Amino acid sequence: MQEPAITPDLIAAHGLKPDEYDMILEIIGREPTFTELGIFSAMWNEHCSYKSSKKWLRTLPTSGPQVICGPGENAGVVDIGDGQAVVFKMESHNHPSYIEPYQGAATGVGGILRDVFTMGARPIASMNALSFGEPGHHKTRQLVNGVVEGIGGYGNCFGVPCVGGEVRFHPAYNGNCLVNAFAAGLADSDKIFYSAASGVGMPVVYLGAKTGRDGVGGATMASAEFDDTIEEKRPTVQVGDPFTEKRLMEATLELMQTGAVISIQDMGAAGLTCSAVEMGDKGGLGVRLDLENVPQREEDMTAYEMMLSESQERMLMVLKPELEAEARAVFEKWDLDFAIVGETIAEDRFLIVHNGEVKADLVLSKLSSTAPEYDRPWVATPEAEELAEVPQIDPIDGLRALLASPNYAGKQWVYEQYDTMVMADTARTPGLGAGMVRVHGTDKALAFTSDVTPRYVRANPVEGGKQAVAEAYRNLTAVGAKPLATTDNLNFGNPEKPEIMGQFVGAIQGIGEAVAALDMPIVSGNVSLYNETDGQAILPTPTIGAVGLLTHTDEIIGNEVREGHVALVIGETNGHLGQSALLAEVFNREDGDAPHVDLDAEKRNGDFILANREMIKACTDLGDGGLALAAFELAESAGVGVHLDEASTEFLFGEDQARYLVACNFDQAEALMIAAGQAGVPLVSVGRFTGDSVRVGSSEASLEDLAATFRTSFAEAVA
Repeated sequence: MQEPAITPDLIAAHGLKPDEYDMILEIIGREPTFTELGIFSAMWNEHCSYKSSKKWLRTLPTSGPQVICGPGENAGVVDIGDGQAVVFKMESHNHPSYIEPYQGAATGVGGILRDVFTMGARPIASMNALSFGEPGHHKTRQLVNGVVEGIGGYGNCFGVPCVGGEVRFHPAYNGNCLVNAFAAGLADSDKIFYSAASGVGMPVVYLGAKTGRDGVGGATMASAEFDDTIEEKRPTVQVGDPFTEKRLMEATLELMQTGAVISIQDMGAAGLTCSAVEMGDKGGLGVRLDLENVPQREEDMTAYEMMLSESQERMLMVLKPELEAEARAVFEKWDLDFAIVGETIAEDRFLIVHNGEVKADLVLSKLSSTAPEYDRPWVATPEAEELAEVPQIDPIDGLRALLASPNYAGKQWVYEQYDTMVMADTARTPGLGAGMVRVHGTDKALAFTSDVTPRYVRANPVEGGKQAVAEAYRNLTAVGAKPLATTDNLNFGNPEKPEIMGQFVGAIQGIGEAVAALDMPIVSGNVSLYNETDGQAILPTPTIGAVGLLTHTDEIIGNEVREGHVALVIGETNGHLGQSALLAEVFNREDGDAPHVDLDAEKRNGDFILANREMIKACTDLGDGGLALAAFELAESAGVGVHLDEASTEFLFGEDQARYLVACNFDQAEALMIAAGQAGVPLVSVGRFTGDSVRVGSSEASLEDLAATFRTSFAEAVA
C-alpha cells in the first residue's frame, strides 16, 4: 500500500507545528516515514508529553513518608499500614465524551481501572467529576444522559462501586464537557508492579483484546481544540467492552502471581506506541516490534493503524522467557489474546517491522524524555474587582433557588444509575460528603472525594487552586478520615493563550501550597488542555481527587442527626459572598473575589474534628451555598427539621472556608465548646435540628416541601 507523501498539511493534521517537524528532521536526519510521523505525533502531543505543563508540574509536592510511588507510573501508591497500599489516579476523557458521550465516558472508566490493576491492585472504588453546559443548551441533555449511561454501563458490568463524585453546569462547558474518572485499588505494598522494562532480549508480550481501527489518532485529537469539523472526529473515539476488561483484570492479577512479569503497562492513549516507548525509556532499553504478530480484529491493518490504535482492554508486558508457557496458559484460560510481538534490545532504538519491512526506525529516548518542552508565556489573572452590594433576601427564597438548580439539587438521578454497593464493602454511598469503602478483611476504611469550584479558580487561580485541595481535605476529615494524598485532573483551555496559561500557573501554585500545608502530596494525575470550542474556553477546572484513611470503622463520623441536636459551626464566618452559589443562582452574577483560604486554619480545624470525633454525631463541610445549604442537606438526609438563629444573607449563604457544620447532643456541644476554646478554634451555636420545617428567623417552609424540590430538580433539568 502506497504511503502518503509528507506534506505541510499532513504534518499539521498530526498536531505538529512546523518547528516541531524541523526538530524531527534534525533528530532523524531524514524525512520520516508515514508511520514515524504518526509515532512522533502520538508521543509529542500534549496529552502524552505534557509539553506545556511539565515545567509547572515539577513544582508540586509529590513525596512524604506515606508515599510509595508518586507521579510517573500508571497510578500513585500510598501506604495504609499492615503491609497494604491504596493505588489511585484520576484521568480525563473530555474530548471523546463530547464527540460520542456513551463510549467516551465508558472507555474513560475502563482506562482508569486499567491504570490501577496494571500496578497489581484490585479496584475497590470509583468516582467521576462531570462538567456540562447550561441545562437549556441543545446538546446538554444528550451529553448528560450519554455520559452517565456510559459510566454506569461500564462500571456496573465491570463490578466496582461508584462511591462519589460531582456534577456541575455552566455555559462555559457548552462546547466542551468534562468527564474526569477516578479509580482506587488495594495491593500488598511489597507487590506493586512497575512499567520500566529490564533485561536485553526479553519478550515483549501483547495481552488482552484484539486491535482494531477504533481510536486511531485519539491522543492527538485530545490535544486539539474543537471547531465545526467535530463530527469527522467520531472515529477517533474508542469502543469499550467491560466484560473483556473484567477478564483482563482477573488474568493480569493471576499472571502477577506467577512471577513472570518483569514490567507491565496499560495500552491507553496512543496505544502500542506509548506503552512500548514508555517501558523502554524508563528501563533505558530499546524495543523491536514485529507487527504481523499483533492480534487484529480487522483485515489489512497498516503499521500506522496498529501503532496508533487505541482499542481498549489491552496491555503490554515484558516477560521472563522461562515462564512464557505458564503466563500464556493464564491468558488462554481467560480466553484472551497472548502474543509475543517483539523484544527488548540493547540499542536506544524503536524498531517497527511489519512483514519483514522496516516501517519505523527511531531513537527511542528522543520520543519520550526529550519530547519538546515549552515555557509558555503567561500573564497573571488580574485581581478581581470588589464585590458590588448584595441585597438581603428572604432566607427560604434563597435556599429554594439553590435547591431548584441542578448544580445544587440532589444528584440521586445520577448515582442511582451506578452500582454503589457491589463488593459489599461500601460504608457510605454517594449523596452527602466523602464516599467510604471498608478495607476487606480488616477494621480499616478508606474515604474518597473529588472537589473543585471552577468559579473561584477563574476569579483567582491561586486561591481557587488552594480551595479545591482544602475542600477535599475537609470532606475527608468531616467523615473522620485522616487525609493521605491527592491526585489531580487539570482541565484548562488553550495553553498557547497567555491568560489561559496564567490560570494554569496560578492554580498549580495554589494547589502546591495547599497539598504541602495539609500534608496531602500529589501522587498521580492528568493534564487536559485545549478544552475549547471555536475559541471559547471552559472554566479552569483543576479537579482534586483525595483519599483518606480510618484505622478503624469505629472512627467513622456518621450522619446521625436526631431531634433536639444542637447545630454548631466550627471556623470563622465573615460572610464572603464573592463568586458564591447564591450570587450565581439568585442574582445571575459572577463577580467579586474567590474566598481566601487560610491553610493554617484549615489544618487546625480539621485536626480538631478528628481529635473530637467521638462527640460529633454528624458533620459536613461548609462550601457552595454556605450554612443554609449545608444545614438543609443534613436535615433532609435525616428527615428532621432545622431552625437557624441568624437570618442575614451573609451569615447564611457566605462561603468562608475552613468551616464545618456539626450536629450533636447538648452536653456534647458544651464539651466541644470547652475543647474549642482550649484549641483556639472558633465554634458557635447556630441553631438546632427539630420539628418538620426549615425555619430561619421568621421565614419558614416545610422540610417535605423543600426536599421535594431538592430531589426532583436535577432530573427535571436533564432526564
